[in-house]
Amino acid sequence: MELKGTSVENKQIHDVIIVGGGVSGTALLYLLAEYTDVENILLLEKYAAIACVNSHGRNNSQTLHCGDIETNYTLDKALQVKASAQMVVSYAKELKNKDQMLYKFPKMVIAAGEKEVNLLRERFNEFSPHYSGMQLLERDQISKIEPAVTAGRNEEIVAIAVIDDYSAVNFQALSESFVEKATSLSNKKVEVKLNTKVLNISESSDGYKVKTNQGNLQAKFVVVSAGGHSLLFAHKMGFGLEYSCLPMAGSFYYAPDALNGKVYTVQNDKLPFAAIHGDPDVLVPGKTRFGPTALALPLLERYNIKTFPEFLRVFKPDWNVLKALWGLLKVSDIRNYMFKNILFEIPVIRRFLFLKDARKIVPQMKLKDLTFAHKTGGIRPIMIDKKKHCLHLGEAKLNPGNGLIFNMTPSPGATSCLGNAEKDLDIIINYLGASADKDRLIKDLK
Repeated sequence: MELKGTSVENKQIHDVIIVGGGVSGTALLYLLAEYTDVENILLLEKYAAIACVNSHGRNNSQTLHCGDIETNYTLDKALQVKASAQMVVSYAKELKNKDQMLYKFPKMVIAAGEKEVNLLRERFNEFSPHYSGMQLLERDQISKIEPAVTAGRNEEIVAIAVIDDYSAVNFQALSESFVEKATSLSNKKVEVKLNTKVLNISESSDGYKVKTNQGNLQAKFVVVSAGGHSLLFAHKMGFGLEYSCLPMAGSFYYAPDALNGKVYTVQNDKLPFAAIHGDPDVLVPGKTRFGPTALALPLLERYNIKTFPEFLRVFKPDWNVLKALWGLLKVSDIRNYMFKNILFEIPVIRRFLFLKDARKIVPQMKLKDLTFAHKTGGIRPIMIDKKKHCLHLGEAKLNPGNGLIFNMTPSPGATSCLGNAEKDLDIIINYLGASADKDRLIKDLK
């Protein structure tokens, strides 16, 4: 396993350079190394460790999204996410250290009150034929699994649940595994260089010149999987100018052992942001995390003020951006939600305010049990479509067709890491005239 942080100035031409060492970039590294005849692959990561930004467990909800309990997914979207989640499970469950990255918890989405209950019953009828483990639970059945959810609750309640399935992932551990597997292959030149920040990407006679703080590199194909920075690099090269980036920061709150598994709430269909949920924290035993909140923040990385100028370059406010934002803010539900989430960040009062939301899941939650999770929560780079004047939710891929790919992968991007990497793989081998063992990939991962 070759991890380097030294000078990278050299004359060799890499087949593929991947920019970004999160779970998306490392998944592509693994697939290219394991299933294609591409021989010279290099991954660049600006920090000293793999997956230490949004793929780190403290900066995401650690959820393996399958589309079964996420009520903001249509059936088509749910089945796409389910297929990608299965690839992660198929990969990880064969590893010796799978228990350090893949976790089984019961999971459910609860509906409270007549309107939500009717919606969830209808959803169960539509989705259950596609999910063999899906159950519709009444109050007594919910109580046996999550007693804190029903205790003290007077309104009608039902839940869609999956009791015995993988539901949580340590995505940093998964990323490290991808790197270890890829760099252990003896028949390929697969390298990972840490402490290597990409400053610029430009066309060259050999494909692309990648300028870094450690020197210059050459590649036939470049893939950028670096959150909001992907769009920034695209803009620098004249691509994706129809998009702006709205970074949404998510914060969390802790409570001691409040839940036995993951509990989601029904999505408000007027809100483009994920509904609150409670999750056992795989990195902090004995704690349940509640959240995330959703706060627009002018940074491309949470807690990194140095990314403010980069945000300004990728946000590029103009009439089209303002029109899209006004379209959001004129909806009272969204306006009130965003104002409330600003208050969730203010010390002293934030616990009092968030307690009401936490009680949607645990009605008898006490204020003394709720603490703000400091330095926990990342940035989701949400795209603004400047032509349609709306948000582009979920993953986005810019593929100009000229040996470049720019990936923006907010939730459920981590779950979709292998599925998204397979799409990149197909584009890359077609462009390079390489080949892939898709039969073996399907056998191993699908």
